[in-house]
Amino acid sequence: MNEKPALATGVALPSADGVSAQTRTMLWILLIVYIFNFLDRQIVNILAEPIKAELGLSDTQLGLLAGPAFAVFYALLGIPIARYADKDGTNRVRLIAISLAIWSAMTAVCGLAQNFVQLLLARVGVGVGEAGCTPAAHSLISDSVPAEKRSSAIAFYGLGVPIGSLLGLIIGGVVNDLYGWRIALMMVGAPGILLALVVLFVMREPRHSRTAEAVATARAVVPLSTGEALREIFSSRAFIYILIAASVVAVLGYGKALWTISFFIRSHGLSTTEAGLSMAVVLGLAGAFGTWLGGKMADKYGPRDKKHLLTFPAYGMAIAAPILFLGYYMEDWRVAVAMLIIPTILNSAYYGPAYGCVQGLVQPRARAVAASIMLFGQNLIGLGLGPFLFGVLSDALQPLAGQESVRWVLYGAAWLGLIPAFFFWRASLRLKAELKSG
Repeated sequence: MNEKPALATGVALPSADGVSAQTRTMLWILLIVYIFNFLDRQIVNILAEPIKAELGLSDTQLGLLAGPAFAVFYALLGIPIARYADKDGTNRVRLIAISLAIWSAMTAVCGLAQNFVQLLLARVGVGVGEAGCTPAAHSLISDSVPAEKRSSAIAFYGLGVPIGSLLGLIIGGVVNDLYGWRIALMMVGAPGILLALVVLFVMREPRHSRTAEAVATARAVVPLSTGEALREIFSSRAFIYILIAASVVAVLGYGKALWTISFFIRSHGLSTTEAGLSMAVVLGLAGAFGTWLGGKMADKYGPRDKKHLLTFPAYGMAIAAPILFLGYYMEDWRVAVAMLIIPTILNSAYYGPAYGCVQGLVQPRARAVAASIMLFGQNLIGLGLGPFLFGVLSDALQPLAGQESVRWVLYGAAWLGLIPAFFFWRASLRLKAELKSG
């Protein structure tokens, strides 16, 4: 195929200009899949308090369910699945469909759990299924759009994070108050199985649409071994800095996503519906805008100077830290919610630029593996440690802070946002030398 599709840089992406119908369809379906990915992954955050009450769990056990139970298996399976996705003969569409069916079914099974161990095992199943989604999706996107539009294309896919989180908060909060947390989990899990059929029968694997000459060329390329792929990836100083920054972002982001909700319920006396709707504005709408804005800023200013691909995430996170601290300090919950909006926008802007840069720092044969290593860091370190560590610290501070222990933990988390800001800035200085052309 000689056509090189180009993507628009706005929320209306993908535009009709220069983009095949097949590419537009792929991007929209992948966005919906990622919405389900985060909806199923994050709905446990709004359901944490009722689950704790019914099953008699501690904050440490809640953190374990939200973090390591999902993250360890997600992260460990991510790299071998990504290696499979990078193979020229792999049907990445089929891989995503199977993964979607597995994690959706296991989300519904979570609603049947009668004790901590059963719920823990079901959450492990969700992590196993979701491990096959994003590396393959990033690889599909990178094969379908030009390098100069990659940040906004991946940011478009990344809108699934805030939108899925938003829907999880709203659906989880409302359905829990009406019917209980078990029905909420079953309700969000079941539709994903139907969506898997849509993915399987509507999406097309781009590798199957290549000319005979392109197929012959691809087959003539010697595939990278796992060791060779890892050596290439970690030879990039920029990649290492981005990996560190993204991992810390995930520790703080996943930790705050769970415990900020508990903070509003415990410290401000909100119901699950009120907390869910309030945080939907912050994590959902503000997060979606920030994700889109980060991709747009990178595509607009990156061509002028490669370092500007990461300028907005770096400086934005530095600005966000003091505002976030003040938001947690406020006693009026309405003011607190309002003050979390700007930091959420700024802290969400990294997704498209960071993952877009990662795809440009390696050759195509290592792209899915590079994405999976990023996800390994963000999930094993971020999701694995964030909610769990916040829960442990909250339990440890309860003798001193009582009901306000979660607020104290969030104070510290706000200022730790300066760490990823520093590493994104360091990475930006390496991009001109290390980014590849395609």
